[in-house]
Amino acid sequence: MQFDSFQALLMMEGHGPYVWTCYAVFFVLMTALVVWSVRQRKALVRQQVRQEALRQRQAAVTDPVKPGGGDFSPINQSRT
Repeated sequence: MQFDSFQALLMMEGHGPYVWTCYAVFFVLMTALVVWSVRQRKALVRQQVRQEALRQRQAAVTDPVKPGGGDFSPINQSRT
């Protein structure tokens, strides 16, 4: 399709306002979707980092590292 002028391109024989409005709505929604997705991903990563740090702190409190690093619990030997 070829237009005689830029004005004819914008008007598209009376259909221009509808067509350009649809393009604008599409690009606004796609931009909003990208921004929303990036923000959700960042929030999820921050939440996972906080949960991992909390899990490590709780593990350090409930299972402290013993001096010498050994575990001196008895070993059950099999009698074969």
